[in-house]
Amino acid sequence: MKRFLKTSVFFSVVILLMLSVAKVSLSAAMKGEAKSNQELSFIRLFTEAYQLVKERYVEPVTPKELFEGAIQGMLSKLDPHSTLFTPDKLKEFQVETSGEFGGLGIQITKTKDGRLLIIAPIEDTPAYKAGLKAGDVIVKIEDKKVTPDMTLMEAVKLMRGKPGTKITIWVWRKGWAEPKPFTITRAVIKIQSVKYRILEGNIGYIRFTMFQRNAVDEFKKALEALKKNKKLEGIIVDVRNNPGGLLEAAVVISDYFLPKGKLIVYTKGRIPQSVRKYYSTHDPVVPVSVPVVMLVNSGTASAAEILTGALRFNNRAIVVGEKTFGKGSVQTLYPLEMGYAVKITTAKYYMPNNECIDGKGINPDIVVKLSKEDIEKLKKEFKEMEEHPEKTEEIRKKREKRIDSQMKRAIEVIKEYHLIQRILGHSGKKAA
Repeated sequence: MKRFLKTSVFFSVVILLMLSVAKVSLSAAMKGEAKSNQELSFIRLFTEAYQLVKERYVEPVTPKELFEGAIQGMLSKLDPHSTLFTPDKLKEFQVETSGEFGGLGIQITKTKDGRLLIIAPIEDTPAYKAGLKAGDVIVKIEDKKVTPDMTLMEAVKLMRGKPGTKITIWVWRKGWAEPKPFTITRAVIKIQSVKYRILEGNIGYIRFTMFQRNAVDEFKKALEALKKNKKLEGIIVDVRNNPGGLLEAAVVISDYFLPKGKLIVYTKGRIPQSVRKYYSTHDPVVPVSVPVVMLVNSGTASAAEILTGALRFNNRAIVVGEKTFGKGSVQTLYPLEMGYAVKITTAKYYMPNNECIDGKGINPDIVVKLSKEDIEKLKKEFKEMEEHPEKTEEIRKKREKRIDSQMKRAIEVIKEYHLIQRILGHSGKKAA
């Protein structure tokens, strides 16, 4: 009898579990069906609207115009970085990341409130020579006002054109009562990703203007040239006004500074494939005994922030300057039918300290702003280059040799490092 009761109880529990699982499965199926039905309802809604516009709109419109607008409208609701590439725009994008393209020479983004913000002017381009700065807001392009509905690619298309042609854009800058016009001559933009030289005191100086496909090769050449100096006291890595570029380039360059096995950056999104961790895979090419200082400002963004964070949060560099821009999202390009593609945000960057810098930026270890004297010199140079374009190269060369207040502090940091090492050496102590 007891065995019968135990068996009955056992089967009752099993039946209850089976009913519970069936209920959960049925509930999940019903939810999935409800979701599918909801999607079908919205697809029907879209089809109805499409037919009405196609048949009743005051002027005829092509399916191409309507579907491109619909897709772009959907993507623009996501964030400022997600966009549709038509076949022509896709070609432009591929050329741009290769290191040579036509236009003004600025990196721009759409803010959450729909403003067209300049992340940074690219060095030695028409926009840079005209005096545009990181943080400037473009309010009008020729006779077309920039509205929240204007996409990033639409703005780019308006500003690009044949080299030698002029374009006027209206820009608002913090502290200005009204926007001011800038008339700029378009040019073929050839980007030199890396510039370098030896500063007084055997300190190496490497400046990254962008992280493009050619950045790694140019960096290798710069490093080889600097390492010929057997008395190299340290390296200053300047990424001020660097709008970023390719993640892979920043990762490879970080690897040259970090010990093997150090976390450089990782990405994380909704799907498992979006989680990727990037580690240094080689012993450092730049010896850890060589101090490194990163120079940053509000124009330091994206891949430039990855390099900064990788070195700073692995205790491989001291960061000097001003707070960085704060672009910590990952965009992935997906090819579509008919030569189209979409670029959508699929993940966010996380620094080695597990923090995402998107919208926050990186605070420097040592905050240093450009002195009033430095700012006045820059203003004077920009004005002179605008009035006398033929003097541009001469002015640029003079400026490259100048040590501004931020670079001066970076040099001091390297000298202070060696002073501390000498003191520790004389006292018989070792640095931690």
